[in-house]
Amino acid sequence: MNTIVFAGDSITDCDRRRDPAGLGDGYVKLVAGALGGAARVVNRGVSGNSSRDLRDRWEADVLAERPALVSVLVGINDTWRRYDSGALTSAAEFEDNYRALLAPLDGVRSVLIEPFLLPVREEQVGWREDLDPKLAVVRALAAEYGAALVPADTALRATGAAEEVAPDGIHPSAWGHELLAKLWLDHAGV
Repeated sequence: MNTIVFAGDSITDCDRRRDPAGLGDGYVKLVAGALGGAARVVNRGVSGNSSRDLRDRWEADVLAERPALVSVLVGINDTWRRYDSGALTSAAEFEDNYRALLAPLDGVRSVLIEPFLLPVREEQVGWREDLDPKLAVVRALAAEYGAALVPADTALRATGAAEEVAPDGIHPSAWGHELLAKLWLDHAGV
């Protein structure tokens, strides 16, 4: 049976350590349910992770699972930390970190999910200045590496229902996770 590893931050994590199946209660669980046992699904999201954190744990948490497919959702913490703690991750550093994730996946299918932000607080509007260049990196890397791209930022913002999709602008509601799972299934090619 093929293994699909979902890697990322809290949006992927979704309390996976409290779930006996290890999937959490978000989009990963919904995707696994939709796949109906056709693949072994592993959730390796860690709340608070940036691209640098994911890079540091890539070998042990992702590659060790010998995946047939890897799905990556990371980037919002690279932006958020600039505004809440002054920790800047430039678009160039973000790209270097992301390339380090993709480089060892030779022969492994990959799905890149756009990091997203649905501003619900006034100060979040300005965060687009930092996030948009990182989105451009993810889109370009998806094209370069032949990865499937899940247009999460584009599609979730297009709902026009920011607070209903992600009450804090970042973490999806139950409905937001349903939308994200559907987007993943529609674009992942699984």
